[in-house]
Amino acid sequence: MSKKSLEERIESTKAHLKENLNTVRAGRANPALLDKVQVNYYGTPTPLKALANISVPDPRTLMIAPFDPKSIADIERGINEANIGINPTNDGKVIRLVIPQLTEERRKELTKVVKTYGEDAKVAIRNLRRDINDELKKAQKDGELTEDDLKVELEETQKTIEKAIKSIDEIIAEKDKELMEV
Repeated sequence: MSKKSLEERIESTKAHLKENLNTVRAGRANPALLDKVQVNYYGTPTPLKALANISVPDPRTLMIAPFDPKSIADIERGINEANIGINPTNDGKVIRLVIPQLTEERRKELTKVVKTYGEDAKVAIRNLRRDINDELKKAQKDGELTEDDLKVELEETQKTIEKAIKSIDEIIAEKDKELMEV
């Protein structure tokens, strides 16, 4: 695994973490809350964003305007089945999701979920370190690297991994701060 490949995989891990964090509700409307909602549209599971326009008319409301007005009941059912903790209201043309204020207890639960996502990302990064270190040691054993080169490469890898883990900690701290805002 080359340095470029390591950097790409680290970025991929951070992107995946951010994607997961977007689905954690922080008390304000965010269309990413609905990213994982699947709607049974004419017998086919379809992502909600492929069936409707999702907008944020005010900080605590998501408005879903279906492209096909006949699909409104299916979309409402899909939202309920996604179990995102918000009941949709339907006026026949659009669906509104009013995001309730989070209680202190719920905020603390969500910070635990965020920390779990962060730990999963850190484990993935540490696994990358293990893989690249194994490859470097094998290269040294095969005579492709000298002992000094191996030491330099291992130190560089460690610095890259530490930087990535620090970055993940910052992402998690940012999300925690967002959750604890009232």
